[in-house]
Amino acid sequence: MTDDSTIRLDKWLWHARFFKSRGLAAGLVKSGKCRVDGTPVSKPSRTIAPGVVLTFPKADQVRVIKVVACGVRRGPAPEAQTLYEDLTPPPPPKIDPIEQRVGGRPTKKDRREMDHLRGKS
Repeated sequence: MTDDSTIRLDKWLWHARFFKSRGLAAGLVKSGKCRVDGTPVSKPSRTIAPGVVLTFPKADQVRVIKVVACGVRRGPAPEAQTLYEDLTPPPPPKIDPIEQRVGGRPTKKDRREMDHLRGKS
């Protein structure tokens, strides 16, 4: 059989709870969107070991994950989180649309000043 220090890529992604099913994990790997140590991978049977860095898209962001352990089962979430170290950079802070406007909505005083500059009153 296989060594305990290695595991299939699709199985590990499923064990670590990145995907709800092993088939979804295999589908991502088959699509060629997953990288192992920077090398594109298209075979779900690719074996990985602790210390490997995985890069793959998940939920509108690119995840960068370092494998810490292989795991023997798909356990609860706290157990799954011990299998990896998340190296994903934090997303940029979201800017509130109201704060994004330069001056915001003009006040009554601002409107009067604009009307005066335009010569309306």
